[in-house]
Amino acid sequence: MAKTSAVEKNRKRIRLVKKFASRRARLKAIASDQSVPAEERFAARLKLAEMPRNSAPTRVRNRCEVSGRPRAYYRKFKVSRIALRDLASNGHIPGMVKSSW
Repeated sequence: MAKTSAVEKNRKRIRLVKKFASRRARLKAIASDQSVPAEERFAARLKLAEMPRNSAPTRVRNRCEVSGRPRAYYRKFKVSRIALRDLASNGHIPGMVKSSW
């Protein structure tokens, strides 16, 4: 099980990303638009820099829904490899069976 503080910090980042998504997208569009004067683009970049760092989507870490483990994460199932194996062995994932050959 991952540290509770790390899991909560990541949840806070997810909330911030959702909160600032529209504002961040608007400022990024202005900053990258070549038809806008350079002063306005620069001002948009300054406003982007003033926003909280944790509101950037790249700061969010994919974590296992079951254990909070940050590594070996399967996006399709939203769980780590260890939790995936346990869930599959117990028959909680439809259609998945343990392989043998």
